[in-house]
Amino acid sequence: MRKLSLIVLALVVLLPLSAGAERRGASVKVINQSKWEIHHLYLSPASNRHWGPDQLGEAVIGTGESFTLTGIHCDHYDIRIVDEDGDECVISDVSLCRDRSYWKITDKALLDCENEDE
Repeated sequence: MRKLSLIVLALVVLLPLSAGAERRGASVKVINQSKWEIHHLYLSPASNRHWGPDQLGEAVIGTGESFTLTGIHCDHYDIRIVDEDGDECVISDVSLCRDRSYWKITDKALLDCENEDE
């Protein structure tokens, strides 16, 4: 019985802390599995189209590399990517956080997006 009381007490203490962490934001690892370097990455709440600042700053996500975004509020986002050739691509309604803390950029996603723009 004492073990159960300790578990319940731990949950009561830790649950508010995890809820506070989600309000502050989380980390999302962006993994570039495409054959193009990613030079710019912008986020907007889904369907908003008011792009925030370039999340990469001076960084570049090379092929096979990753970049970790921090302070991202768990939500659905539209993501605007600009590759090494200056090609832009908007991928709509991507769930960042929630049940995963990573997002993969693939050739297929970029090519599908590029074809939609033509």
